[in-house]
Amino acid sequence: MLLEQAAALLQPHVPLEKEALLRRLETPPEPKLGDVAFPCFVLAKQLRRAPGVIAAELADAVGAAGQGVRAEAAGGYVNLFFDPAVWLGRIVDASIEPGYGRRDVGRGQHVVIDMSSPNIAKPLGVGHLRSTMIGNALANLYRETGHAVTTVNHLGDWGTQFGKLIVAYRRWGDKAALDADPIGESLQLYVRFHEEAAANPELEDEAREAFLRLEQGDEETTALWRFFVQASMKEFERVYARLGVRFDAVLGESFYNDKLGPVLERLRAQGLLEESDGALVVRLDEEGLPPCLILKKDGATIYPVRDLATAIYRKQAMKADRLLYVVGAEQQLHFKQVFGVLGKMGEPWTGDCEHVPFGLMTVEGKKMSTRRGKVVFLDEVLDEAVRRAREIIAAKSPDLPDANEVAEAVGIGAVVFGDLKNRRQLSVDFKLEEVVSFDGETGPYVQYTYARIASLLRKGGFLPEQALGQEGANVSVEGFAMAEAAWVCAKRLTLWSDAMSEAVRDNEPSAVARYLLELARDFNRFYHDDKVIQPDDESGTQARLRLSAAVGSLLGRGLKLLGIAVPERM
Repeated sequence: MLLEQAAALLQPHVPLEKEALLRRLETPPEPKLGDVAFPCFVLAKQLRRAPGVIAAELADAVGAAGQGVRAEAAGGYVNLFFDPAVWLGRIVDASIEPGYGRRDVGRGQHVVIDMSSPNIAKPLGVGHLRSTMIGNALANLYRETGHAVTTVNHLGDWGTQFGKLIVAYRRWGDKAALDADPIGESLQLYVRFHEEAAANPELEDEAREAFLRLEQGDEETTALWRFFVQASMKEFERVYARLGVRFDAVLGESFYNDKLGPVLERLRAQGLLEESDGALVVRLDEEGLPPCLILKKDGATIYPVRDLATAIYRKQAMKADRLLYVVGAEQQLHFKQVFGVLGKMGEPWTGDCEHVPFGLMTVEGKKMSTRRGKVVFLDEVLDEAVRRAREIIAAKSPDLPDANEVAEAVGIGAVVFGDLKNRRQLSVDFKLEEVVSFDGETGPYVQYTYARIASLLRKGGFLPEQALGQEGANVSVEGFAMAEAAWVCAKRLTLWSDAMSEAVRDNEPSAVARYLLELARDFNRFYHDDKVIQPDDESGTQARLRLSAAVGSLLGRGLKLLGIAVPERM
């Protein structure tokens, strides 16, 4: 809001379009430098004057316009100071509205988001959290900005790992144990296969033969494969439900089996396949990339072919305008090759495909591996987070109604927020005791701030829905004992749409998470500096409650967009 107003004041005096001007506006690091700053260095060459001279001229021009804004030149900057007596009420009035800051920039655009994508017969480990929750948050953020979104869980339900699992089950499996604990027993069998294969390499050949029988439709092998798929999906869906995650489509790699042939035929017809040591590849020398392997020496397809078929299906059958792949950074080369091959196939929409990489998640500094059995089950992490949240809640609020439901929301929210607050390309070392804390940069801290505001509004008898559309003329600096703290909080409200825009532009949910932390911090400073409910100050109380309601509205919206529950009481 302040940035838009600053742009409106400056634009008549600078040779820049509004969007270009908005991109150059800055929020000064200290209040004494103003509320909005415009660096004039970019205009020096075009106007053929020193930045300091341009800044002085702009300050005079803007200052003459009035409108509750004072302009000062400082070096090559124009610093704008907005008068809280004029702007505080306007900001609160705008930000308390349900649709505040919403920009329908994506209207008419359909985005397909590939996310989560676990392998069948393996557990959902804590490492799956990143793709699942980054993808879920991006889906919510894209929808919030007007996009049509389809989320796809691309299951790893095909490949030689099933040959390994089938061999392991036939050699060492126990049906009763498998029926009782399909995922746990499958993991043990998978780990044992790799342990045994290290000493007996012939097991690898046996696994390839088993997978070949699966590809050929052998009845017994197919029945066993189908059991693994169904048992895994039941377990996956239970964990997804705890996380509040739903998918618009669940399509495993096997779904594309009948779509591989047409892709291979196109590659052959276009003369793109070349032999290399008995295998067939597509060369990508002009892209500066190594060849993309398409068919192995034995004629078996490899997963780049499936991803080619998948992309074409999503574009043609799903009518996608953009394809996002929320997959770990270790797959960057793979996606560059797949997109490069699509380009060589003549697909004009290759530029609409984007890999959204994220860094590795470790637990207490240790990398997880299903082959070695070093897996921290995601469900167990959620259970432990909920248990710790329950203990904290019991100590702080022993009489809290629905304490178990609140502990579930807080514990799981802590785990999710603990991931999403980090820039996605950074590696994350997961430490449960840190993410569940009610203090510091955590999900429970933001949830607790929201619950505190909800409590204030209940005590004050303030119903935000009754305040909608009403002018908060009583929201003025006179209503606050500490006007500076209220003004800082109000200014943070104006940055909501910028956080949203950054999150979608950069596919970076952490932009919203960091904004929520800053907003919660600013509100809590205001809360401690200025008693909100004062029976002998009705007009001031209403002003402070109205500001509190505006903050609570954005905290609640932001948490929900990140896929985190919003308890009314904690």
